[in-house]
Amino acid sequence: MDRSFVIAQISDLHLDGSGRLLATIEALAGAIREKMAGFADVSDRILLITGDLVNDPTPRALDEALAVIASFRQTGLFTDIQAVAGNHDVKRPSQRGGRHDAYDYLHLPRTSKSVYYRQAGLDLVLLDSNSASLTTLANGNIDEGAYNALVAHSARLSIELAGSIGSAGRADYAEPAENLVRVLAMHHHPLPQATGEGKRFLGASDEPLMYLAAPATFLEAATSLNVNLVLHGHRHVEGLTRYSIPDPRATRSGGNEDFWRTIYVLSCPSSTGQAGDDAGFNIIHFGPMSETERPEYRFAIARYSRPRNDGGFRPLDSNLPGGLIRLPAGRDFSRDPAFQSVIEIASCASLKREQFLALGRRLLWRRAFYDDGGQSWADTLYTYLVTSHAWADLDGKFARSGPGAEVDARAAVTALLRQLIGQSADVLGIDCIQLDELRANRLINRDLLRRWPRLPREGVDVQEQVRQRLQLLRDLHQQACALGLDLGLGGEMPPETPP
Repeated sequence: MDRSFVIAQISDLHLDGSGRLLATIEALAGAIREKMAGFADVSDRILLITGDLVNDPTPRALDEALAVIASFRQTGLFTDIQAVAGNHDVKRPSQRGGRHDAYDYLHLPRTSKSVYYRQAGLDLVLLDSNSASLTTLANGNIDEGAYNALVAHSARLSIELAGSIGSAGRADYAEPAENLVRVLAMHHHPLPQATGEGKRFLGASDEPLMYLAAPATFLEAATSLNVNLVLHGHRHVEGLTRYSIPDPRATRSGGNEDFWRTIYVLSCPSSTGQAGDDAGFNIIHFGPMSETERPEYRFAIARYSRPRNDGGFRPLDSNLPGGLIRLPAGRDFSRDPAFQSVIEIASCASLKREQFLALGRRLLWRRAFYDDGGQSWADTLYTYLVTSHAWADLDGKFARSGPGAEVDARAAVTALLRQLIGQSADVLGIDCIQLDELRANRLINRDLLRRWPRLPREGVDVQEQVRQRLQLLRDLHQQACALGLDLGLGGEMPPETPP
């Protein structure tokens, strides 16, 4: 199973409870069903609604919104449905009775919420942007105190964003947080849009203070937290913008790619074509570009539009091959084989023998388990650590019943992995306390190599240590053979062995 997900983004439905838009919703659902047909084998298929589900949060409108969400769920197209609130979903202080709290009624996040999709490695962050938007000041009566309060709310989004990503539940990650694909969903656009030039709002010009009050602060926070893509609605227009921002954590400037971080911002029109606007929706597919061992990953974005008074949705970017905008993800999202194994192990209540053998082969068929003089001791230590964690999960899920010799062999593999970890750490001069911390940390990643010594400690007999390591690997080979895994461990490295 590859690392892949699909998000179908709709927005600004503006349901009013009258039923007048139900035929439009049915046509929208039919178009999405047609465009999603090619993604049935993708494990995570998410419907995302980026605000303004209703035009006014009356009981009838909110009930209609719940019914529409239920109808999308019943299609079976999606494995999950998520939504954020828009400004029309919020009960304003000036409104009297007859309004409900859409946040509770529709189960929308009041501040921020992070949803983790294990198979895809997707961290979908849902952020409420209503309190930080200047939309309420669009009538031109800008009070300095109110403006400063909105700026403070917008700056607080950065804190809420960081808080959602660092909240409880991160221990469930099967890989380092830095390796996750982060998609941020909100209603308002973070910066002025360069589209919809003819659009007016409340009699004001094109950009009537509708975006965030402190956009630079927000974008800096998003950059610091490795957000790759921002999805929003609100303006009822299409738009795709790329922001290249200096990484706040970078230590030096220049043209180096590590200094610049890229964030894509994609907007979605009103999917029901409200206010006389063209209707539209987006399909975002994240996945590998090739079948190589370490493939490059990209976003493939298909934007669909239905012109006014026209019942059919057509590709907006029909001038491009397949109507797709292909965007490089900007980082290496290739998973370590051990992390990928942990994902698959966690998805199974128990493992059959053939599954155990396939996963065990993936874990042990790697350069660090062969006579390869090209890998450093730090690289082998990393491999032994992540393999040890994954092997523990694998052994725990495999049925304990079976021949006693196999039970003993699995235990022996566990012990030999610990010995390989201990030997590599000793060669590098890593003390017992540091090693215990590494063994306890399930989120080991290659960034930690920067903190480890790269060369053997002074005075160590490297040749003798290499000889001992090869002997441990040959012992490991014997135990693997007892389990039905004849991989030639400790010998000559097979061709195309994973790193």
